[in-house]
Amino acid sequence: MQESELSRSIRSAGIKAQYDAQCKKILGNKEILSWILRGTMEEFRGKDLGFIKGCIEGTPEISTVKVNPGETNGPKRERVTGMPNEDKEPGEGAIYYDIRFFVNIPESGEKIRIIVNVEGQKSFYPGYQIVTRGIFYAARMLSAQLGTEFSVPEYDGLKKCYSIWICFGAPQKIGNAVSEYSIYKKDLIKGIPDQKEAYDKLSVVILALNPECEIEGTDADDETGKLLQMLLTVMSPDMGYQEKRRKIEQEYEMDMGKGLGKELELMCNLSGYVEERGYEKGIEKGVEKGKRQMIFVMFKRNLPDEEIADYSGYSVEEIRRLREESKRENGQSREE
Repeated sequence: MQESELSRSIRSAGIKAQYDAQCKKILGNKEILSWILRGTMEEFRGKDLGFIKGCIEGTPEISTVKVNPGETNGPKRERVTGMPNEDKEPGEGAIYYDIRFFVNIPESGEKIRIIVNVEGQKSFYPGYQIVTRGIFYAARMLSAQLGTEFSVPEYDGLKKCYSIWICFGAPQKIGNAVSEYSIYKKDLIKGIPDQKEAYDKLSVVILALNPECEIEGTDADDETGKLLQMLLTVMSPDMGYQEKRRKIEQEYEMDMGKGLGKELELMCNLSGYVEERGYEKGIEKGVEKGKRQMIFVMFKRNLPDEEIADYSGYSVEEIRRLREESKRENGQSREE
């Protein structure tokens, strides 16, 4: 019996969901996380990767547990303490964190505790500004600490939060790049002492990845540049498992025997299956074609760019580009 288009789409969606979940498992492996932390957090700059792995508390939860603030995390096991993967308040939607965990950094005889959230993002322009979403995620992690990390009025117990976004679909004009957004002090009238530890509580880091672009300048040789090269290798859709494993072991000195090798092989197999069947590309092309047709209809109805962006999930910049493209096509048709 011939498989229908609907059943193929459903099966493809299932495979795609497995692949996405596998990517999160790869990013949540401590071998990979130690590279991410060293390349994005000033607290780990120049530190040994083995030291960084030892600072990661428990086993990072990866989009699997749905727990409201204040509830327990279920059966006891090695895990991140008191950190649900979902923040949910009455009347608000649920937020699912891809990966979230604590790090404990020994510093002058004391431990500095930091909360880290790592998110994988397929598109650099998902219809909103990624940094804005990152700030929201970090802010929720800050407010969720009330009653677990500190109590009123002991606000000094508030722990710093990092929200790290890895974008695999960066456009050509951006290429491979990393930016950090954080809180800093600006004196309007000098006099207040600068106590960085009192306000340095929120940091959003965005990593833009494009396998078709080079990592420019000397940045390619520093810890952040090497992190980008490593992520491009691990997430490459064109590189087979054996080649990836060789590069990861030899060039990045990771231990593939602690679950990473098996997780990587499964991800590569899922990637190959999706590519071989052409399911993912076919669905994405169909969805994109439908979106573009809808956008062109909205152009004819003279809807504003901002409203079209909200409906379509495209950025305003992309809507304006499509509008110009539509004008050119219509101009050519009239000339013909």
